[in-house]
Amino acid sequence: MSTTQSERLRELLEPLVSSQGLDLEEIAVDSVGRKRVLRVVVDSDTGADLDQIADVSRALSAKLDETDAMGEGEYTLEVGTPGAERLLTEHRHYVRATGRLARFQLTEGGELVARILDVDDEGVELEVPGVKGRKATARRLAFPEIARARVQVEFNRKDEKSHKKEEEA
Repeated sequence: MSTTQSERLRELLEPLVSSQGLDLEEIAVDSVGRKRVLRVVVDSDTGADLDQIADVSRALSAKLDETDAMGEGEYTLEVGTPGAERLLTEHRHYVRATGRLARFQLTEGGELVARILDVDDEGVELEVPGVKGRKATARRLAFPEIARARVQVEFNRKDEKSHKKEEEA
């Protein structure tokens, strides 16, 4: 997809997505055989439920039908959310990932897996899990120290309520 088409699509679709209380995170046009697929990724601070996805999908579809932004050929519109292991590229992504485990690739080299505790304008406060019975440690990373960060899926994470009950006991 050319930058010009990407910019035009973003300018066209972003106000509609925002009017639904969501952020436009990503737009991609891919060729699948002879067909094209327009993928639109949306999110919000509280997440997006299926009803919101359906509403924004209908609004985007109607807007695209009344313009020539996708050209004359057929295409499929897919609207979704970033997914469980989202890449953290914007400040708001880090804020939304507060409380989640993330894998950080550091600009100085190396990797760190830690839980995001707090986010401010300069960086993130982290809890690095202890290894082999050791206690977790606190660490701060400034945004320039982070080359790349991605949320990690946790299958056996205790929810915060049960964690607080254990601490009180």
